[in-house]
Amino acid sequence: MTVEQSSLQPRLKRYEHRFEKVLWRLRLIAILPVIMSLASTCITFVLGTMEIGKAILGLASIESESHKSYIARLLGSVVTGIDLYLIGIALLIFGYGVYELLISPIDSARSASRVGEGLLEIRDLDQLKEKLVKVLVVALIVSAFKAMLSLTIVDGPSLAFFCLSVLLLAVSGFLVTGDLGKGKKR
Repeated sequence: MTVEQSSLQPRLKRYEHRFEKVLWRLRLIAILPVIMSLASTCITFVLGTMEIGKAILGLASIESESHKSYIARLLGSVVTGIDLYLIGIALLIFGYGVYELLISPIDSARSASRVGEGLLEIRDLDQLKEKLVKVLVVALIVSAFKAMLSLTIVDGPSLAFFCLSVLLLAVSGFLVTGDLGKGKKR
């Protein structure tokens, strides 16, 4: 090794160390999706509350429409509110998971009280993905249920379609429990 190469080594090491420090700090840009998903959570919770509030206020004002369509409309508003809550929960899990994985573990979540232990405990990307998929599938099931409320059954094929929809919702609910194929006991 020449004298020139030996003096170059420490300098390259310093540049590498500086670059790695900048690279490590750059992960903090992940705070932007965390803040936006938490803001979106608040928005969807407010919208869900407004939708359910609209249904509650609709109880006081029975209009001249048929009783069946009135109930379907009110129930549709409640189901929409629940769907918005589920979407808000998915956004909350996403924001929490991104923060935990990329920025810093949340010390408050690891306190002695252990509140929020199950759903918000995220240790790796696969766990975040699994929890998000479960909540989003439930949200899709609720959306499908809302669509089924307005489904009119007039003949055999429409009844078969309705029954198939119920079967698919039941299978989805069974699969989202997550125990299939994992050998876990409840």
